[in-house]
Amino acid sequence: MTPRHAILILLMLPLLCAAANGEPADSIRADTVRHGEKRSWLERVAQLIDFNNPDTLYITPNRYNFTFMLNTLASYEHYRIAADGGDQSLSFAPTPGWRLGAYVGWRWIFVGWSVDAHDLFGGGRNSSRRNEFNLSLYSAKVGADFYYLKSSQNFKLTRMKGFEGIRPDAEIRFDGLKSEMTGVNLYYIFNNRRFSYPAAYSQSTNQRRSAGSLLAGLSYSRHKLTFDYEQLPASITSQLDEGMRFRTMRYADYSLNFGYGYNWVFAKNCLANLSLTPAVGYKMSDITFDDTRHDVHSHSINFDVITRAAVVYNNTKYYVGASLLMHTYDYRKNRFWLNNTYGILQFYVGFNFNKKR
Repeated sequence: MTPRHAILILLMLPLLCAAANGEPADSIRADTVRHGEKRSWLERVAQLIDFNNPDTLYITPNRYNFTFMLNTLASYEHYRIAADGGDQSLSFAPTPGWRLGAYVGWRWIFVGWSVDAHDLFGGGRNSSRRNEFNLSLYSAKVGADFYYLKSSQNFKLTRMKGFEGIRPDAEIRFDGLKSEMTGVNLYYIFNNRRFSYPAAYSQSTNQRRSAGSLLAGLSYSRHKLTFDYEQLPASITSQLDEGMRFRTMRYADYSLNFGYGYNWVFAKNCLANLSLTPAVGYKMSDITFDDTRHDVHSHSINFDVITRAAVVYNNTKYYVGASLLMHTYDYRKNRFWLNNTYGILQFYVGFNFNKKR
């Protein structure tokens, strides 16, 4: 992650975290109003984006100040490169990242420690060889996802199509693929009085009755893929379509997404969530081939999707659950198409303490 992206995230964190606090907007401005002082721009924005006024028949606010949580988090990537028409395709996936952590939280502030499980249990032999950062913020009305991922020299060719004499599901180590991805996703929850994302993903509220909501958002992501196809086995390289013999691919994706999320309360203190937000993406791309006559500098419209799913038990004191966040991007041009997926799966258990007055 570049310093520019870090600064952007740090600038936005106070604004979003004020909304994630779970306190009414009036509590944010109480001190300044009491002293007759003019409210700051940050307080005004926090009040605007939150308006935390839940319908208590559907949502119960958090009753505790602190929480302690243990979690395990796994990240997953998948790339599928195909020739025009889909007659040939190659699918790649790196060694999944897997981290273990312990955290102590005060409202929306979490401090913790995590370790790569491959280093802890495998002596580093199966290290995922990646640099990774991801952060999701959930509030009553708005939310955000930030992510950065860089992987290299740890991919496997997991599936192939259209190559004679080779098993389609043969797994082959492949060090010729490097990927880098940076993105931010901002979204708005319409039915925020009855539908709670924090109940499903940050355990800061409790959903008491089933409810759903329309969702809308903006996303930006930047992708870079370096492909040294000559490191593929000779039996594959000799049959490889010319449209798949690219060297580097860079594209920026600006998208609008609209979808729906639903919280299903299937038993007392038990919640399941599923959210799908398809996106229309405007992509600006640069692709280089061995034959520079085939280089691509283009603008196009493609479709992406953001998926969230969660299952959680939360009795306000103790909680346990699992959550999934997945981004899927699709890129299609005349010579080839690329589909890439980035997912984060988390399992956690914890408890709240120090009840609020």
